[in-house]
Amino acid sequence: MSRAIELYARATPGHEERVAETAALLRSAADRHAGRIVFTTSLGAEDMVLTALIAQHRLPIALATLQTGRLHAQTLALMDQTEAQYGLAIERWEPAAEAVISFTRQHGELPMRQSIELRKACCGLRKVEPLSRALAGRTAWVTGLRREQSDARAELPVSSVDEHGREKLNPLAAWSQTDVWHFIAHHGVPYNPLHDAFYPSIGCEPCTRAVALGEDIRAGRWWWEQEDAKECGLHVSTVSAAPAAFNKETA
Repeated sequence: MSRAIELYARATPGHEERVAETAALLRSAADRHAGRIVFTTSLGAEDMVLTALIAQHRLPIALATLQTGRLHAQTLALMDQTEAQYGLAIERWEPAAEAVISFTRQHGELPMRQSIELRKACCGLRKVEPLSRALAGRTAWVTGLRREQSDARAELPVSSVDEHGREKLNPLAAWSQTDVWHFIAHHGVPYNPLHDAFYPSIGCEPCTRAVALGEDIRAGRWWWEQEDAKECGLHVSTVSAAPAAFNKETA
């Protein structure tokens, strides 16, 4: 048994109901936004759960990822493995090459270590701008965010509306870490081997480290910064909760 599954996978009361409700939420969103909905995956454990559900239920939801140019080799390998196992194509959205070259020439290979401002600028260049292109022409997007991941996400809604009027769905908002890993174990879902090396949250290689026993699950992300600064900009722009019809919680 893998280390991550051994540590985290547990059957909890209501798990199957949460799985069914999540699948139903995804199907409803796919129906409402036919051909205009995308799942933005970073290939973390939560995202692999959603990928498996989309594949199992043959949902017409596009998959897209941000190929930042600084991802771990294990993450890149998992992209290919996922496509092969599920027969799904993953769109790969990259930063503008000229902008990356210019930024690197001006600030060096590790600008994120120099200041919060430069770290956020790097995230903007490699993540936020490519995401804006990935979402262009789409009316809804799906993420693998969970409330349990950090204090900043403690009030995460299942559905909201972003500043561009798109519905943003967080179907796993109410899921626990044990829910995620129980699903992975029970359904044979592939996952990043870095999770077995105590990387619960995986981003770009220079900005991710393993966590120690007892540390917060996002302690390995931008570990040199204060907790209130630890967002890359992808999930800080939602402006309002969605209408009640879109906001049913998967409790």
